Amino acid sequence: MIIRRLTHSVEVDFARFPAVALLGPRQAGKTTLARMLAAQHPGSLHLDLERPSDVARLADPELFLSRHADKLVVLDEIQRIPELFPVLRALIDEQRRPGRFLLLGSASPQLLRQASETLAGRIAFHELAPFDMAEIALPPVQLQSFWLRGGYPLSWLADSDTDSYAWRDAFIATHLERDIPAFGIRIPGATLRRFWQMLAHNHGQLWNASRMATAFGVSAPTVQHYLEILEATFMVRRLLPLTANLGKRLVKSPKVYLRDSGLLHALLSIRTLDDLLGHPVVGHSWEGWVLEQLAQLLAPHWQLSFYRTAVGAEIDIVAESGSRRIGFEVKFSSAPAVSRGFWTALEDLAVERAYVIAPVAAGYPLTAKVEVVPAHELDALCRTLTD
Repeated sequence: MIIRRLTHSVEVDFARFPAVALLGPRQAGKTTLARMLAAQHPGSLHLDLERPSDVARLADPELFLSRHADKLVVLDEIQRIPELFPVLRALIDEQRRPGRFLLLGSASPQLLRQASETLAGRIAFHELAPFDMAEIALPPVQLQSFWLRGGYPLSWLADSDTDSYAWRDAFIATHLERDIPAFGIRIPGATLRRFWQMLAHNHGQLWNASRMATAFGVSAPTVQHYLEILEATFMVRRLLPLTANLGKRLVKSPKVYLRDSGLLHALLSIRTLDDLLGHPVVGHSWEGWVLEQLAQLLAPHWQLSFYRTAVGAEIDIVAESGSRRIGFEVKFSSAPAVSRGFWTALEDLAVERAYVIAPVAAGYPLTAKVEVVPAHELDALCRTLTD
C-alpha cells in the first residue's frame, strides 16, 4: 500500500466538517484511499453510484441515509446523482456531526458548482492527483521512468513499459467515450481526441485560441470550450501569467500543459524512454512534469504562474506565498545554461531565491541566490520551502 500524502489532511477535516469531498480523475486512487479511511470508522457504509444495486438503495435517499446517521457514509461517483446534494444539506443541518459523509467524484463544472453552493460551510474539498515523486519514494535511477509513465497508479506499477503504455492508451479511450459523456457533455470522442492530441503537440506553449481554432477548423469559443472540458476533468493545467504591476509589457496568455506526463506521451505515441529523448517535445514534457510535481509538493498556499515580457525576460515558474517569491527555471540538460532573459526576469521580480531544476547528479550554486538543483531532490527542496 502506497500511503497518499493527502491522507492526514482528509483525516483532519473529518474532525472539522460534516462532509469531505475527494475529487480527482478516474483511476487516481480515490476509491482505494476512501476504503482505507473508511476502515478506521467501524460500520462505515460505501455506496458506489455506478452500481445499480447501490443506486436502488437510494430510491428514497433521505429515509435511507437517515437510518445510517451514526455512520460514515462514502458516496462514490457522486456526480452520477447530483440531486443528492440538497438531501445531504438537509441531513447535515438536522444533525451537524463531523465526518458524516465522504464524497468521491470525477470533477465536472456542474459537480463543483452544486457541491460548493449547496453545501457551503459544511464541506471541505481535497484533490487527489496521480502519484507524485514523494509518495512513491522515487530513487534517482527511476526518475526518468516515472516521467515516461506518469503517475497514474496502474501505469506506474505496470510490469513493463509496454503494459504501462497499453493501460494509458485504454484510459484515454475510456475517458473520451465514457467519462466525458457521463458528465452530460455531448462532443464526439474522435473530435475531442484530435483536440487533445493537438494540445499534446503544443504542450507547454502559450494558449492561442484563434490559432488553435483555425488549425482545428472550428470557432475560437468552441476550442475554448474543449479546453475547459479537459481542464475540469483534471487532464489539463492552465498556468497563468504573473500579473504584477511592474511597468513592463507582460505576456497575458496562459500556458497549457497536459497534467500527466504519461498521458502526454501516450497521445504522442511515445512508448519508450528512447522515443521520448529523441522527440521534439522532450524539453516541454520535462518542464510540464516538473511543474506538476511542484503543484503537488508545495503547500496549497503557494500560487504558481510564469513570467514573460515582450522583450524576452522570462522565468518558467514563479511560486508566490504572501510576500515571498521564488523562481524556478526548468532545463532538460546535464549542463544547464540559463539565458540572459532569466537574469533580467530575476531583477524585474526581485525574487527571494531561484532554482534551476535539471537532471543533474548533484546541485551547485550559480550565484548567491541561484542554485542548480537535481530533479530527484525536488521533494526535499519543496519541504524546505514549505516548513
